[in-house]
Amino acid sequence: MDEKIKSLLEKQQYYLTGNHSAVKICTWTKKSLRDKGVCYKEQFYGISSHRCCQMTPCFTCDMECIFCWRNMEAHTGVKISEKIDDPIEIIEKCIEGQRKLLNGFPGYSKLNKKKFKEAQDPNQWAISLTGEPTIYPKLSELIKELKKRKNTVFVVSNGMFPDKLRDMEPPTQLYLSLDAPNKEIFEKIDRPTQKNAWEKLNKSLEILNELKKITRTVIRITLVKGMNDADIKGYAQLIKKAAPTFIEVKSYMFVGSSRQRLSLSNMPRHEEVKLFSEKLAKELGLKILDENKQSRVCLIGENKSACIT
Repeated sequence: MDEKIKSLLEKQQYYLTGNHSAVKICTWTKKSLRDKGVCYKEQFYGISSHRCCQMTPCFTCDMECIFCWRNMEAHTGVKISEKIDDPIEIIEKCIEGQRKLLNGFPGYSKLNKKKFKEAQDPNQWAISLTGEPTIYPKLSELIKELKKRKNTVFVVSNGMFPDKLRDMEPPTQLYLSLDAPNKEIFEKIDRPTQKNAWEKLNKSLEILNELKKITRTVIRITLVKGMNDADIKGYAQLIKKAAPTFIEVKSYMFVGSSRQRLSLSNMPRHEEVKLFSEKLAKELGLKILDENKQSRVCLIGENKSACIT
């Protein structure tokens, strides 16, 4: 990795665990350790925020989404250019990194000591920190090893490698990002670098329908106000192809490098996210199962009992 990029990532509190992998402590993990709130995923799915390891096996991404927080000066592509990191080594170094990044917490007077002790051994892995995980050629091996260790695994993908989605080891929960109701907005919002990207996304939607038999599936919509928040019917038609277990509708957050491309006015209020969700749920014959105002997110589905992790 370029030393300039490496230095920048470390300043941003990434703990590099190899040539192309890293871990970073989530804001909600920090808050949970101080009993100041938990991630909406704990509220929705029952995972423990303080035991969640937010990581990436791959900084590389084939998209340049307009709302993404990451620095796009490097790591845009369709394959990893560095030597491939070993899955077990990634896991061990992520745990090591998690512990080192949490080192300062015992000095905090209101630390929940029980949670802090448990946080040393994460049991939920969010493979969603940055990059596109399906670009990592040993993703299945990574997921298998985590499941072998009795961990839950959430994977977030942009759907540009449909065959890899179909063939990989099923995680506990598989997210597919759907940020546009049609091809024109997709190309404007997600800015794919591959040819036939819209067709690949649609193929991934169909594959998600197949995968729901073996794993919990979620469509995630990131709403950018004034850009992709109008065509409810268009979204509904696409979602019906995937027939996911759940749909998460979440506000774009005005953070990181996205601030160079968008403005604060592009970040919807929770009330706007909920109104969109109500209309979408009605179009799909579903309902809002839960919501989190602080994270500006709504959960749409048929049955809340299916949330249990």
